Amino acid sequence: MKVLHTSDWHLGRSLYGQRRYPEFDALLTWMLDALRTQQIDVLLIAGDIFDTTAPSNRAMQQYYQFLRQAADTGCQHVVIIGGNHDSPTFLNAPRDILKMLNVHVVGAATEDPAQEVLRLDAKDGRPMALVCAVPYLRDRDIRSAEAGETIEDKEKKLLGGIRHHYKTVTDAAENQRLYLEKQYQTQVPLIGMGHLWAAGGQKIEGDGVRDLYVGSLAHVSTDIFPATLDYVALGHLHVPQSVGGQANIRYSGSPLAMGFGEARQQKSVCLLAFEGRSPDISQLDIPRFQRMRQLTGGLASLQTELQALLEDGEPTWVEIIYTGDDVVPDLREKLMAALADDSEGLLTLLRVKNQRITSHTLQTQETGQTLDDLSPQDVFMRCLDDHQISDEQRPELLHLYQSILTDVQEADTRSD
Repeated sequence: MKVLHTSDWHLGRSLYGQRRYPEFDALLTWMLDALRTQQIDVLLIAGDIFDTTAPSNRAMQQYYQFLRQAADTGCQHVVIIGGNHDSPTFLNAPRDILKMLNVHVVGAATEDPAQEVLRLDAKDGRPMALVCAVPYLRDRDIRSAEAGETIEDKEKKLLGGIRHHYKTVTDAAENQRLYLEKQYQTQVPLIGMGHLWAAGGQKIEGDGVRDLYVGSLAHVSTDIFPATLDYVALGHLHVPQSVGGQANIRYSGSPLAMGFGEARQQKSVCLLAFEGRSPDISQLDIPRFQRMRQLTGGLASLQTELQALLEDGEPTWVEIIYTGDDVVPDLREKLMAALADDSEGLLTLLRVKNQRITSHTLQTQETGQTLDDLSPQDVFMRCLDDHQISDEQRPELLHLYQSILTDVQEADTRSD
């Protein structure tokens, strides 16, 4: 059995206002070709299919067209779990129809965790694998609030809820495996899935990866995954990596660079070849569909680097971070002048950040900053500074703010 593990497609995502639909089209075409040429039996997509809970019509078209075409590649099963960016109800709504294409969707935690165990059969009806398709576990799915709880109490209950959920699902899967292996006299791999931030997992600045839970437990220890799992396919972090010192617990990473910080990173998917229970794990590199460059330095060096990119003759999206000593209020105009010979429009300056101009106020005309330069946490910290909130009061206020922010970001706008 051959398995392809991917995640974090973020269909519909834009970059500083630049639409990326052609990139996604190219990626999905490449993915379909990989399913054919690698003779993949099972495709695992570990969450964040879409970038928002209310995806555009174009993003939805790309999603459904891909799933229909995947059925023609020879891939026997597609398993999709919801991520923190996804609308659970939107993903779940068509799952009965998608199941006719052997597309299995678990958009949100189920009332009975055992329902998240999926049996994947070969064409002859024999079991290929069991998948513990655990989606992103929202706080409200695994923890009941109680009056008078401390922050520490909430964190302990959250961690306990995640651990209990995985144990319940895996125990149910292990019982099925014992029965199937006895009945069919064959080994059945047990694969886990999840969308979370595992302790030790690495991210890149500016990739848009959000903290999932409030407090110190945003990063979950890998010991929540029972040892009976032969492979754990994770999503959420955009850097391809194994975690916890275990090669079989892996993030596939995002297939496209989600920010300029990822621009030079080689993107890939995970390939698994099972003989019995133990997988042979490798990576398949994804080609670059749009060149992106982040340039940092003073004015002269930036102008030189822009000229070099222009001479390469390849269309490129550029982020400029000015770190020179001189104050250059008309920085963008001077940089655009360096592109006067770009008659074909090869270079697109998506963002120009002038770090030389600084201020503690939020007035963008005075700071040279926009909200694109600031995270929600940055904005809140500036509000605390403006109101001279004491250091003693800040931890509780930050905790409450993060709780509200998480509720807003995870609101399922399509639930009605």
